[in-house]
Amino acid sequence: MKRSLLSFLMLAWVVMASAQMPGWGQPQVEPDWKDVNYAGDDLEAHRLDIYLPKTGKKKYKVIIAIYGSAWFSNNMKGMTYMSIGKPLTEAGFAVVCINHRSSADAKYPAQIQDVKAAIRFIRANAKKYKLDTSFVGITGFSSGGHLASMAGVTNGMKTRTSGNVTIDLIGDVGGNFRESSDVDAVVDWFGPVDMAHMSDDCTTVKDEKSPEAALIGGAPADNPDMVALISPITYLDSPNLPQFLVIHGDADNVVPHCQGVNFSEALKKVGNMSDFISVPNGQHGPVTFNESTFQAMVGFFKHEMRITKRRK
Repeated sequence: MKRSLLSFLMLAWVVMASAQMPGWGQPQVEPDWKDVNYAGDDLEAHRLDIYLPKTGKKKYKVIIAIYGSAWFSNNMKGMTYMSIGKPLTEAGFAVVCINHRSSADAKYPAQIQDVKAAIRFIRANAKKYKLDTSFVGITGFSSGGHLASMAGVTNGMKTRTSGNVTIDLIGDVGGNFRESSDVDAVVDWFGPVDMAHMSDDCTTVKDEKSPEAALIGGAPADNPDMVALISPITYLDSPNLPQFLVIHGDADNVVPHCQGVNFSEALKKVGNMSDFISVPNGQHGPVTFNESTFQAMVGFFKHEMRITKRRK
């Protein structure tokens, strides 16, 4: 009974948070390819949608987009495009909106394993879906911002250890292991990135009822190594970091604004911070999502696409 109540409360949180997102309640734009399974199984959590610009080109550079749900949902890819994907296809990018396993389906690192499997899948099947994977960016909001950031900070990594705990970042999902799961640039929309400091003032952990507790399967205070392993901010010693754009509203009452501030400062120290946009009166979606921030995202990806082309 207690577990059922918790699941209900989690689902209610997802619905309420999602209802604040741009595009919620509007007619869904149909993708060019829908419900493509990237793992070779029948899980809804392992499906993706592909949206192409309507310009008739033979192939398009790629942006992966991930929904926010506090890791509670395994099937919200349909609203991802309407929230953050549409400005990207309008700018000429292919947008791949992915599902991933929820914290009820499997504990971390299942979620980042899914993201990496999806990236390998699109590289392995690029020709079929008219994708140019010489540039692959990634973005996401809220918990999707966390997973997008994790994908970036773990470029080139197979495992990660903190204390006595080691996690497998790759897993066995989907195959295509000859393909890279690296990304070239990251836009983090108000993602939780430092789980050791998720209190409102970013000084300490949250309790055993928090979404991050559900993600790791225990109270954060009792699992400091896992808390470190789910926190992108602890991975900035990686030699393969891409550039980041971080966007966070200063009135966010779900993921503290100081998460974005602290992450951007840490990224700046290692030379991988393109920009931090703090949105005045920006909430957890509303106001933070606006024409200016969408154009900043597009401009950042276009700039990094040019840089990547010169580098390669």
